[in-house]
Amino acid sequence: MKILLLGGTADGRRLADTLHQAGIRVVYSLAGLVRVPKVDCELVVGGFTQFGGLAAYIRANQIGMVLDVTHPYAQTMSRKAVLAAREVGIPCWRFHRPAWQPKEGDRWCYYQDDAALLSLLQTFRTPLLSAGQMTDALLRAILKNDSVTSVIWRTAVAAKFSLPERVQWIKAIGPFGLKEERHLLLDHQIDVIVSKNSGGDATYAKLVAARELGITVLLQERPELPAADKEFNTTEACLEACLKACSTFTHDRKDSQQ
Repeated sequence: MKILLLGGTADGRRLADTLHQAGIRVVYSLAGLVRVPKVDCELVVGGFTQFGGLAAYIRANQIGMVLDVTHPYAQTMSRKAVLAAREVGIPCWRFHRPAWQPKEGDRWCYYQDDAALLSLLQTFRTPLLSAGQMTDALLRAILKNDSVTSVIWRTAVAAKFSLPERVQWIKAIGPFGLKEERHLLLDHQIDVIVSKNSGGDATYAKLVAARELGITVLLQERPELPAADKEFNTTEACLEACLKACSTFTHDRKDSQQ
């Protein structure tokens, strides 16, 4: 059985490598906006529009299962994965790392959309925006808050528009260390962090530093996604299930050929 693994995360890359090393046929797919990792298995970069859509690619390449290991906020791709797999009649499984949970000393507030974020930012002076790409309109709306004096915006990819005044862009790709995160917050006098609730270890250090320094964190709530056929919250469970499914498929295929 050939697995189409929708990745773009460190978890996705590791699962693709491990499955490939176990002799499973894997196609690893990612957008490739930040960087293209080196993997031993087959690689697809740039989405599926180039192939006529995801369902068309699945049919043309005899994919037996879709494994969604995208970022927890890749809402569009996760939805397309479920719908395309359903259309073709194959299973769609999903691994998304668990969301971060607050600990004693954390000062977290949650928001769902831009309007809620703007409301929460009204009392802060220097936010660190670490929630990925944002629109020009949202950045300018943040700067309209009378209390905001400057904005530090950290992303892996530069914006496709000219930044407004008082916005300083920092190019950075995780993982980030606690010492560096602490210095970043202190050097720029950050008094609030805006982040997605991505989970995992790569960007967690900023939350630890915020806890130590008593800094508020505004976390975007995770999007609601259509249910996959199976969902996993550990890579170990996901890997074990994939190996078992592929072994069963191979055994059943041999029996049918006898």
